[in-house]
Amino acid sequence: MAEIDNKYRLIVSGVKKHYGATIALDGVDFSVAPGEVHALIGENGAGKSTLMKVLSGVVKPDAGTMYLDGVAYIPTNPKEARQLGIAMIYQELALTPHQTVAENIFLGLEPTSNGFLNRREMKERAKAALEELGHPEIDLNATVQSLSISAQQLVEIARSTAFGCKVLILDEPTSSLTQQDVQHLFKMINDLKSRGYSIIYISHFIEELKEIAQSFTVLRDGKTVGTGVMAEASAEQIVGMMIGRDLKDIYPRSPHEATEPILQISSLKGDPKLKNADLVLRRGEVVGIAGLIGSGRTDLIRTIFGLDKVLSGEVKVANYTGRATPGQRWKQGVGFLSENRKEEGLAITMSIAENLILSDVGSVEKNGFISPRLVKEAARNWIERLSTKCREPMQKIGELSGGNQQKIAFARLLYHDVDVLLLDEPTRGIDVGSKSQIYKLIDDLATKQKAIIIISSYLPELMGVCDRIAVMSRGRLGVARPVSEVNEHSLMLEATATPTGEGE
Repeated sequence: MAEIDNKYRLIVSGVKKHYGATIALDGVDFSVAPGEVHALIGENGAGKSTLMKVLSGVVKPDAGTMYLDGVAYIPTNPKEARQLGIAMIYQELALTPHQTVAENIFLGLEPTSNGFLNRREMKERAKAALEELGHPEIDLNATVQSLSISAQQLVEIARSTAFGCKVLILDEPTSSLTQQDVQHLFKMINDLKSRGYSIIYISHFIEELKEIAQSFTVLRDGKTVGTGVMAEASAEQIVGMMIGRDLKDIYPRSPHEATEPILQISSLKGDPKLKNADLVLRRGEVVGIAGLIGSGRTDLIRTIFGLDKVLSGEVKVANYTGRATPGQRWKQGVGFLSENRKEEGLAITMSIAENLILSDVGSVEKNGFISPRLVKEAARNWIERLSTKCREPMQKIGELSGGNQQKIAFARLLYHDVDVLLLDEPTRGIDVGSKSQIYKLIDDLATKQKAIIIISSYLPELMGVCDRIAVMSRGRLGVARPVSEVNEHSLMLEATATPTGEGE
């Protein structure tokens, strides 16, 4: 257990948090000093979000201790956490767009006099908070929706400093900012640091962290695996701490023979996050798309499939060129597996069998009518092939576990016999044994001259099943390189690098 040390403002020692059998935090140690920017680093699922929920009073830890300025810190809700001195500023700002700047700064903690809102005091204190941040020019009477994203961020930070918070947690604060706005934010953070504020800064962009942070902590699998002085650690060392694992031998691999192009993307730009993508996908190959959450990976394949709007560029599928609806893409031989299976991938209130044949109802018709016998036969075949645990084909799919739901969502593409499979996180929520089955199916499909694009947040998965891998960073797709020419370190470095000219 960490000792209570006066040089630290916040000390976290041995914090644990379980959700059923899932261990989210497993004895995390973490500390930040006054006047320090401390980077919190880790891959998706490393435990960062859970730790921040604990610090901001959203969830209660199962074990461990926390001290704030030498006093036991045990917040019961976010409001109490703010009052005690810790504020969380999320990537998606928690502001009310139709209210004024002053009203947002005091949202939920409005000053009153004789039971009535004291607008004069509210404006005076809001003005003082903005002046402390070096931005007195922001109009207190302007509605938040009329401000730029960077100005809205300033208002969110002023909400915290106005109530005496001395520890500010910034979650991916530059994700929606231009490079110019990023520099303005960094100047403000340095000003706060010089006034003794403690900043916990969360970001996947290592170069950004090295510019703004003095120290760092790396989480992996819910544990603290590294901490140190930022200036003394290289980007490669930090990425090594983030990954810290070997490629497991669970990926069946057969020789793949890439032949003629079947999907070609040229200068593709889409709404909202896709800025530029070029890619040639050939029959008989598996191409992986790596990148951070929010980098535009999902936007890319949604745009290809016709779910998101094409702003410019071209998509060519076999002999078909131009934009298309999802229905047209199915007919062209393109299938899409969404990462959001409950809202986009499956009709939860329908049966397993009905979900399976949704994209190809004609295959189970007889004399112009849907044949229940053919529907059930089709479902039984794929239920058996994917070892799906269920009672019978007409069972409601919403009653299955997440992993078994995912198998049926995948089976629909196989049943439709598409030539191009766009798979967004295809093994999410599936146990290791079932994952290996999915990997075997993907491998078999490639040997049968199908073409597959896989998006995955798990780099060993991409390294294990793909022939080539491209990295998406801030809406731009890099060159797809043979898997023999990349490794987890190089992929993570490319994903976390700030693209040249970004925001200009």
